[in-house]
Amino acid sequence: MFRAFFIYLSKAAWARRMVTKWDFAWRAASRFISGEKLEDAIQVVKKLNEKGINATLDHLGEHTSNPDQARQAAQDIIDMLDAIQASGVRSNVSLKLSQIGMGIDARLCAENLARILEHAKSLANFVRIDMEDASCVDTTLGLYREMVLERGFRGVGLVIQAYLYRSQEDVARLMEMGTRIRLCKGAYKESPEIAYPKKRDVDANFDLLARMLMDGAAKNGAPTLSEDGRIPPLPVMATHDIQRVRNAQHYAQQLGLPKGAIEFQMLHGIRRDLQEQLAVAGYPVRIYVPFGTEWYPYYTRRLAERPANLWFFISNFFRR
Repeated sequence: MFRAFFIYLSKAAWARRMVTKWDFAWRAASRFISGEKLEDAIQVVKKLNEKGINATLDHLGEHTSNPDQARQAAQDIIDMLDAIQASGVRSNVSLKLSQIGMGIDARLCAENLARILEHAKSLANFVRIDMEDASCVDTTLGLYREMVLERGFRGVGLVIQAYLYRSQEDVARLMEMGTRIRLCKGAYKESPEIAYPKKRDVDANFDLLARMLMDGAAKNGAPTLSEDGRIPPLPVMATHDIQRVRNAQHYAQQLGLPKGAIEFQMLHGIRRDLQEQLAVAGYPVRIYVPFGTEWYPYYTRRLAERPANLWFFISNFFRR
């Protein structure tokens, strides 16, 4: 009930209008969002790099409503790649296909994505396609396959969500292609007809999928993180759940995977202690660093994921 309510709020225009007018709301959100401008995000990445931690930049925004907005969103992502190159930070980028036209026109989205991937290729960088709600999965997988199999791009990866029943089959097919996959639990409200409703089942499926990813990495030669920190290994575990982390570490050791062949990814502002512990232990760690003015949907989804985030928000409310 708690999670469903905040997922609803993330999409509610009336709630967005109200909350974004509160100064304290941005103060609370800024724990998880690096700033509203690209230069703010680059500064955050520099500080992470000083601790031996890499980053993936995300310009917040989704569901653009017309072709001009979609093309501008694509250009913004290209600008991110240029800023990474100019500053020399250890970062790649993440994007949502609904940002660049998926909900407007499939061909527009494909051309915008190809333009981004071509630019990333010219800079030897990497693009991660975020997974959105379940209605987007088939389109997202189809566009990924087009980019790799038909257009020949290699510096691109995907996200798979452990709460979807279909994810085992998707992972099996994607690992045959040597896909670089970020595995997360899932942040959208989905029907129990297509997604595990109970946390214990999501956790169990996460562990199973993590093992599948690591098996796939071993079969593909266990590629490790690139020296510049931009190209990740094949399996990326995106979780703040210490048990999921420990289970992945244990299985990787059983397989004999080098530490550089498995990456842990976390969100900016969450479990900084665990981020630093893993980096000190020699594992690649990458932080998802979002920025931009479209922070409201992202922030409310973070509230939905963890009650502790809500209490942080409430404490700021009473300190107004």
